[in-house]
Amino acid sequence: MKFCSNCGSDSITLSIPAGDNRHRFVCPSCEIIHYQNPNIVAGCLPVWEDKVLLCRRAIEPRHGYWNVPSGYLENGESVEDGAMREVWEEAEAKVEIDYLISLYNLEKINQIYLQFVGHLVDGKFGIGVESSECALFTEKTIPWEEMAFTSSVFMLKRYFENRKAGKKILHRASYPTI
Repeated sequence: MKFCSNCGSDSITLSIPAGDNRHRFVCPSCEIIHYQNPNIVAGCLPVWEDKVLLCRRAIEPRHGYWNVPSGYLENGESVEDGAMREVWEEAEAKVEIDYLISLYNLEKINQIYLQFVGHLVDGKFGIGVESSECALFTEKTIPWEEMAFTSSVFMLKRYFENRKAGKKILHRASYPTI
């Protein structure tokens, strides 16, 4: 951080503020503390009959790889609403959220993934602006070697485990667990 977003000062320091226990960017001019917190990524696995909907990424990172529709949560948005928005943006599909299936931490890049399972409304989907292709897959036809992120692989594996067991369990892990 080079400039204070509150007063414009260029004398930002990295220090531990009084009463805190972590280094923070602090502006000595206006005394504001600039907190930096993890990004929340919301996602939803759309399910139709015995298939799941995946999207091939048309954007970086991991352009051309398959992914569960997911993206950064927006300010003022619930995690559920963010997950449903991401499904619309990536697959032009509507989902009805069923349950939260995974909480996946990526501490080194300050991200927390919250992913749901949802029912694909009427089995309808298209191709959103962030995708080059969207398709329904059975467990056996998922392109496992072409998956974009470990968080999606983790979630998909747990979904099929849950489905076989007839349960709706929340699974938690951190990178690099798959």
